[in-house]
Amino acid sequence: MTPEPSGIVPPGEFRAAVGQFAAGILIMSTLQDGVAHAMTANAFTSVSLDPPLVLVCVDRGVRMHDAVLDCGYWAVSVLAADQQPLAARFAKSGRDLYSQFDGVAIESAPKTGCPVIAGALSWLECRTWSTHDGGDHTIVVGEVLSLGLGPAGGHGPLIHHASNYRELPGS
Repeated sequence: MTPEPSGIVPPGEFRAAVGQFAAGILIMSTLQDGVAHAMTANAFTSVSLDPPLVLVCVDRGVRMHDAVLDCGYWAVSVLAADQQPLAARFAKSGRDLYSQFDGVAIESAPKTGCPVIAGALSWLECRTWSTHDGGDHTIVVGEVLSLGLGPAGGHGPLIHHASNYRELPGS
């Protein structure tokens, strides 16, 4: 006999279980009416090589959600281990929208002008290809318009595992 799925999984236990999957950390950014928005994310993956597609999951409860859906263009900057302070900065809710990039070295992505983090391991500039319901998140699939690699020989990637930022050993 196959058990019926109950759909009742305690959120804390779910978070602990999926937190065992180590994930890279990135900053997602967009421009809405000329104002830069950004957030830290780890729910990101490549989807397709032809066409080049990636996806990121955006919480419906954050201001970035409406900004990225309104704009239709966005960028992601894959963070290096020494950029942990930026991950913490852009993960903080309620920060001032107009000063959030103060003191942060950024460049403008060439096709959309979305901010990308200088010194990131890589960056990708995207146009929204499709969106999908993902419960309390929206799954945003983007077509990669341009990309870049950061400086060679620097730090390894910043990762998130078991609710903590970490650096890969030996990277």
